Amino acid sequence: MNVFTKASLALPCVLMTLPVHAQEALSLDERVNQTFAEITGPFVSLIFAPLPGTSFPWIVMWLVVAATVFTLYFSFVQLRFFSHAISLVKGDYSDPKDAGEVSHFQALATALSGTVGLGNIAGVAVAVGIGGPGATFWMILAGLLGMASKFTECTLGVKYRNEYEDGSVSGGPMYYLSKGFAERGLPGGKILAVLFSIFCILGALGGGNMFQANQAHAQIAGIVGDYPGWITGLVFAAVVFAVIVGGIKSIARVTEKVVPFMGVLYVGAALIIILVNYDKIGWAFGQIFEGAFTGLGVAGGFVGALIQGFKRAAFSNEAGVGSAAIAHSAVRTKEPITEGFVSLLEPLIDTVVICTMTALVIIISGQLISDPETGLYVLDGGAIATVDGNSGVALTSAAFGSAIGWFPYLLALAVILFAFSTMISWSYYGLKAWTYLFGEGKGSELTFKIIFCIFIVIGAAASLGPVIDFSDAAIFAMAVVNITGLYFLMSIVRAELKSYSDRLATGEIRKFAH
Repeated sequence: MNVFTKASLALPCVLMTLPVHAQEALSLDERVNQTFAEITGPFVSLIFAPLPGTSFPWIVMWLVVAATVFTLYFSFVQLRFFSHAISLVKGDYSDPKDAGEVSHFQALATALSGTVGLGNIAGVAVAVGIGGPGATFWMILAGLLGMASKFTECTLGVKYRNEYEDGSVSGGPMYYLSKGFAERGLPGGKILAVLFSIFCILGALGGGNMFQANQAHAQIAGIVGDYPGWITGLVFAAVVFAVIVGGIKSIARVTEKVVPFMGVLYVGAALIIILVNYDKIGWAFGQIFEGAFTGLGVAGGFVGALIQGFKRAAFSNEAGVGSAAIAHSAVRTKEPITEGFVSLLEPLIDTVVICTMTALVIIISGQLISDPETGLYVLDGGAIATVDGNSGVALTSAAFGSAIGWFPYLLALAVILFAFSTMISWSYYGLKAWTYLFGEGKGSELTFKIIFCIFIVIGAAASLGPVIDFSDAAIFAMAVVNITGLYFLMSIVRAELKSYSDRLATGEIRKFAH
């Protein structure tokens, strides 16, 4: 995903202490920021609050613990069925006659387009800048564990989806929370489903939309010069609307082309830098492993590296948030467990591959140096690495530019593609939450799509920090609701897994000839 922990939460507090005459001089953006922060601040603070006596956000622990529980409960399913997941993505077991709207590969690409984004570029730089190279180790570990969370939620997403006469489907946590709880005779499923839907809509409009448009405009303005953000917003809104108006099939046709392209573009550039500095590869991995357990050059030591690594993985791949289950629910299959297998590849690609590439480039490039007096990593120019997203982009850009001068331009292209792909995927997540609350139908769908595109323009044109903070908090509130439900429903997934694996072993499930 494309969010960061919020240093910007301090801004509203500063604004509220200003004298009255100074507050009157504030811009419209700043007034909106101040008012909104006063209203939503307690909710944001609650979601991102640290565990007592630590700087570790409890929501990150909530996600990591769940991922560990699911990994053990399903006996390391991410390792046992990894090769089968690859076969499913290739279409070896796909029957085109099955219910659903998109292929396994298209569902994976759509979900990946929602998670692979600015967090992989700027967020990783922040994690390594604060937690040192060792944060990379814990980021990889959390990503591997998160594969089991994705497996659990996406299996349930397909199992409890609604299938309609026109061939369309609707699925996701709101459906398996309401229908799964009812099936097991458990109370509160519909309440959880409504809460999840509300948080999903708020997250889609903010973190999955406005933040993306805002950061994309900043990157473009940085290259061509400053100009009004609404222009960028209108262009993005027009392109996004042209894609999303056609529904999940249209979105999937775009993501299956954009995601591989932007992935190869970014990873390819990273590999070039790594190969140019091939003599430092061994040293870089040594820094990662040494820093993971000693907190090499990091204030807070081992714990600091662990916190930053876990935080980045949790904030990047969305394992446990439930959003990806909405995209995966649209897959063509009659076996829900198959999409669970496919979805476990998502954290591997997003966190273990792409985030690790970013971290290696930053470490190898030498753009970070350890200050012996403070114990903090600093940029090569001497500025202290902070949790501010812009310094994260700057650090990654400097790392890419250290090898080849024009690489920052390529990075800017990647940022724009990442922002665009995230917006179209989150439009679908928000849409399905919207139709769950307000009903299916062309009119209901078009209403949400227009609202979504209006917020693109607002996001590109305005600087609404607390609004983004609130939407990010809403996204992680989705995880609170979703994982609560997963604990109650995971036995259903285990029954599906046993049934499928037994039939696979006996040859009852066979590959299709295409």
